[in-house]
Amino acid sequence: MWVVHKFSFNKPLVSEDNQALATSLQEKKKMDGVKHTTVKVNGGLNMHVAELGTGPIVLLLHGFPELWYTWRHQMRALGAKGYRAVAPDLRGFARTDSPSAVSAYSCLHVVADIVGLIQSLGGDGGIFLVAHDWGAMIGWHLCLFRPDLVKAFVALTVPFRPRHPTVKPVQGLKALFGEDYYMCRFQEPGKIEEEIAKVGSEVVIRKILTSRTPAPPCLKAENPFGSDSSGEIQLPTWLTEEDIKYYARNYDEKGFTGGLNYYRALDLNWELTAAWDGAKVKVPVKFIVGDLDMVYNTPGVKEYVHGGGFKNDVPLLEECVVIEDAGHFINQEKAEEINAFILDFINKF
Repeated sequence: MWVVHKFSFNKPLVSEDNQALATSLQEKKKMDGVKHTTVKVNGGLNMHVAELGTGPIVLLLHGFPELWYTWRHQMRALGAKGYRAVAPDLRGFARTDSPSAVSAYSCLHVVADIVGLIQSLGGDGGIFLVAHDWGAMIGWHLCLFRPDLVKAFVALTVPFRPRHPTVKPVQGLKALFGEDYYMCRFQEPGKIEEEIAKVGSEVVIRKILTSRTPAPPCLKAENPFGSDSSGEIQLPTWLTEEDIKYYARNYDEKGFTGGLNYYRALDLNWELTAAWDGAKVKVPVKFIVGDLDMVYNTPGVKEYVHGGGFKNDVPLLEECVVIEDAGHFINQEKAEEINAFILDFINKF
C-alpha cells in the first residue's frame, strides 16, 4: 500500500555547541575502516570507490556538489547492521576519471558506469540503491534501464519525472524560471567555472550546502555567488569545517566541470531516452524529502508527488516521507533519521 507520511523530530537534549563539538571529535571515527579502491568500469573508466562493511550491497550515489563523502553517516550505520555500503565518486568527480566531452556525461554513459560497478562487486543478482540529488536522477535511469539489478530504491529529494514528449529540459526550465535559474546558468561551458574561481571552491560549497531557501535557486549573471568571504556563513551543527575543507580540497584539485557537465547533458538525455517515453519504473521505491527542499518546492512537484502522478509512473512506490524542517542535503542534515528510514525499508527484502 502506498502511504505518505510527514515527520517532525524533537530537538536534541544536548546543546548545539556540544553537539557540534561531538560531531567534530567523532568525524575521524566515521572515516575509520573505510576501504578505498579504484575499479575499471565501462570500457576502462577508472572509478574511485569507498566501501565499508560486509553483506548485501547497498549502493550509494551522490549528487552535486558532493562526493562519496556525503554518505559517511550512512556507510557507518549500514556497515554496523550487516550491509556492504558502497559509495563511488561518479564520473567527473574527485578521484574518478573525468572525460572532457559533455556528451560523455549522458545518462547512458553514467548508468553504464554503475552497471559495470555493480558487476565488479558481484551484484548481478541485485543491489539495494540509495541516491540523492543527481545521484537520484541517475538512480531513476538505472531502475528504468536495468530493473533486474535493483532490489529496492530509496530516492532522496528528487522524484521520478516523466520525459516531456515535445519540450527539451533546458527550454522548459528557461520558460518557467528564466535565464538566471541555476541549471540554465550552468549550460555554457567554462562560464560558471570562471565565476567559481573568483570566490573559490570553499565559498561556493559552503554557500550551497548551507542554503535552506525553498525557492528555485537563481544565479545572477554578474557576481552570482556574492561575497568571497565564507566566514560570514555560520555552519549548522550537522556540518563541520572539516567537512567543508574535505569537499573544497577535492574540488580544488579536480575542478567543477565534471559535475557541471551533468547539467549540460540534460537535453542530450532527453534525446537519448525517447525510446523510454511513457515507460514506468517497476522497482520497489521509498521516497524521502525535506519540506524545505528546493526540488520539492519547485512548482508542480508537490502536486506530482502527492496527486497520483508519481504513483502512476512508479507503480511499486510504497511510501513518501516528508521530513519537517529539513533542507536539500537531507542525508547529512538528518543523518540518524535517514539511516533509520533506509534500514527499515531495505530490511523488508
